[in-house]
Amino acid sequence: MDPADAFLHHLAPGQPWTDLVATLEQLGWIRCGTGDWAVALRSPSGALAARISPFDPAGPYSALLYRRAAHTRQVPALVEHRVLEGGADLTVMEYLEPVTEDVGAAFHRALAMRDPSVAELADHIDHVHALGRAEQPWWGPLDDNPANVMRGSDGRLVVADLFYADGPALYATVRTDPDRIVRDYPEHLRRHMTELPLASSGGWPAGDAERMRAALAAADARKRGR
Repeated sequence: MDPADAFLHHLAPGQPWTDLVATLEQLGWIRCGTGDWAVALRSPSGALAARISPFDPAGPYSALLYRRAAHTRQVPALVEHRVLEGGADLTVMEYLEPVTEDVGAAFHRALAMRDPSVAELADHIDHVHALGRAEQPWWGPLDDNPANVMRGSDGRLVVADLFYADGPALYATVRTDPDRIVRDYPEHLRRHMTELPLASSGGWPAGDAERMRAALAAADARKRGR
């Protein structure tokens, strides 16, 4: 790691995700993207990217895939992953450049067809995805978005962010049946679930996040009462 990118000794136990974003920015990391689930920052040297999500049950499974399939060199090189205070998620990996849609789609087709060039990676993807499906209550299918295929600085193609929680169904249930969410996710793993940036979806409707927080707090209180 480039000394300019050093960050590990600045991480503190129990640090809120917002404080972590501020800490990295103070160290010279620059925001380079914001999506529905996470913000991304690029390191001072440009070699690394940090993805920070307030709530992402799929984050640990992506990190697991990057570790298990590292030898294929068809996944991002992982530098650090940790679940943060309240269930937020930090992933630090090599910085990747986008590819054209046709290149991304072709890579996904190769995975689906078990092309020999990606067959071992496909096996790792299936195994980790099955593990998530067995362990997570709101698990989505594999994400075949061509934008998930990117290129490393050495020119190789890699695939990232294949796993995700079924956000539309999950958040609809927060609104209609918060007691179910409380059963499915302990409070310490979903404390910030109403803080997602939702940059691609236009943000939270006025008052929506506040109403969900109140409903979840009431459901937590009912659970404690039982």
